[in-house]
Amino acid sequence: MSFLGRLSLDAIPADPIVQVTMVAMVLGGIVLLGGITYLKKWGYLWNEWFTSVDHKRLGIMYVIVSLVMLVRGFADAFMMRLQLSLAANGGPGYLPPEHYDQIFTAHGVIMIFFVAMGLVVGLMNVVVPLQIGARDVAYPLLNNFSFWLFVSGVVLVMLSLVLGEFAATGWLAYPPLSNIEMSPGVGVDYYIWALQLSGLGTLLTGVNMVVTILRMRAPGMTLMQMPIFTWTSLVAAMMILATFPVLTGALAMLTVDRLLGFHFFTNELGGSPMLYVNLIWTWGHPEVYILVLPAFGIFSEVVSAFSGKRLFGYKSMVYATMAIAILSMVVWVHHFFTMGAGPSVNAFFGIMTMVIAIPTGVKIFNWIFTMYKGKIRFEVPMLWAVGFLVTFTIGGMTGVLLSIPPADFVVHNSLFLVAHFHNTIIGGVVFGLMAGLTYWWPKMFGYKLNDKLGRASFWCWFWGFWLAFVPLYILGFMGMTRRMNTIGLDHPEWTPYLHVAFVGALVIAAGIGLTVLNILWSAYQYKKNRDVTGDPWNARTLEWSISSPAPFYNFAKLPQINDIDQFWYDKEHGKAYATDVKYEEIHMPKNRTIGVVMAALLTVGGFAVIWHMWWLAVLGLAGTIVSLIVSSFNTEHDYYVDVETIAKTESEHLQAVRDYQESRG
Repeated sequence: MSFLGRLSLDAIPADPIVQVTMVAMVLGGIVLLGGITYLKKWGYLWNEWFTSVDHKRLGIMYVIVSLVMLVRGFADAFMMRLQLSLAANGGPGYLPPEHYDQIFTAHGVIMIFFVAMGLVVGLMNVVVPLQIGARDVAYPLLNNFSFWLFVSGVVLVMLSLVLGEFAATGWLAYPPLSNIEMSPGVGVDYYIWALQLSGLGTLLTGVNMVVTILRMRAPGMTLMQMPIFTWTSLVAAMMILATFPVLTGALAMLTVDRLLGFHFFTNELGGSPMLYVNLIWTWGHPEVYILVLPAFGIFSEVVSAFSGKRLFGYKSMVYATMAIAILSMVVWVHHFFTMGAGPSVNAFFGIMTMVIAIPTGVKIFNWIFTMYKGKIRFEVPMLWAVGFLVTFTIGGMTGVLLSIPPADFVVHNSLFLVAHFHNTIIGGVVFGLMAGLTYWWPKMFGYKLNDKLGRASFWCWFWGFWLAFVPLYILGFMGMTRRMNTIGLDHPEWTPYLHVAFVGALVIAAGIGLTVLNILWSAYQYKKNRDVTGDPWNARTLEWSISSPAPFYNFAKLPQINDIDQFWYDKEHGKAYATDVKYEEIHMPKNRTIGVVMAALLTVGGFAVIWHMWWLAVLGLAGTIVSLIVSSFNTEHDYYVDVETIAKTESEHLQAVRDYQESRG
């Protein structure tokens, strides 16, 4: 065994496409690092951001990393659409089969774990403490560590592009394809350790969110007075606690199968590949709802705000959220109806899948009734919400169709499933996250995103989705299976649909490009003009609201809650403009380096295990343990914000609110 284990110069891919990408990544990294060095921002980034325990800054970093990974993940999707379009007439296309297999695996992993999950957790971090009147999450340092574990997974996925390979198994890595006999390289190992590290971070975030919401609500706020996004975040966090240990266990068993010759998921010596399939979907299907429930919460906030009405059926929304969470745990077998479980098992899971549509339908009707007779303003977040109602409803109906075992037998493993999955994930999760980003962007940064660019991005996403995925529904009915990199000459009737799907990918690419342009342009315009920063959606009051962006301590005085909508309660009781607030010093946690250090050491350890550099793996693990022990002796974990600083900050905020209200008449 060499000093570098399996790592050698042969690990650098010979594929010209990968080599060009690698050069672009290196040059981009040099430019970025050089720019930070030139501007002398390393100290600022380290002290104020990388080591920050402020939930708002951590949420923003989640969003930034996730948007970067969105570009990478969509690039993989674009390459697949281009490959199938070029290969539609029987040609080989431009991607070799082994590269294509890695691309569709990486696309699924990145989009679920490092885009959707990152954006969901990022918005939870930013918004939930502000909605419940808390100054931070329950465990700020753990929150920092969770974020850097998420980054660890990102680093390993990106490293697989330039050193070695990524898994060529599909995004769930079914055995026996992921066993050592059929995947002897490092691709599956990259997959395992990227998911293990990021999954640990997600699990710790779930713990943090549950404790924060249950134990740190503002005085007077009962569970049934919480904002609906907080409710959906709580339920999603509880689902994380219930399901992510299953993912961890399944990947751990796959690891010892590969490294130590165990037989959990083999066809001999008592193992069973179907055990893995059951475990991975026991996690996998609830994961879909871990992503979509917070998106439902965002739509509830947006529809209510831009309809000028309270949310219709608040209690039924809460109960529907709980029902969806429970039912999502008992439908996993519908992902493998064709694998011989038998009619009784299939019937049970088919019925449960149909039943889950009922609480989902309750939510859709509640959103529609909230808009009914409301003063609807079709601003950008509301456009995403209305687009969701159309898109997700159709995706849900195709899901009910697939819940019928005989129908599932007909289209199983076809592009119909791919279209259905993207119909719900894009129409539900992505549209929800884009609505939430636009809606809460001022609370994160102090300014609105550009309206025209936001509208253009929405319409590109909306029409691009339908162009890209309606053809896949049709191709699925025509018999085209998924995971194909070329179709040969036997099916010329498939060609026009593949071309249309590629056009749809081009339109979505324009939508993503407009989103990136919107962020950069809006930041430039804000820095140039320095507009008044009040909340552009609803300039609220000093006692309950906070400035945009929120101060590092969140609330100068924790609010007293009397109603589900405290803003209107204060307005009706003449408390909206009180200025005789007496401030007290605020206890706050200090920024800490230990989270970054431990995550970095675990990343090194994971990389070492992937390449069988056991000495380095031991050093990484030992360094993590030593770092944790050393940091435990550091007792200076907090500080106090003095009254003068708070009073000055709040005075400036109050004046900004008054200026904003006067500007609006």
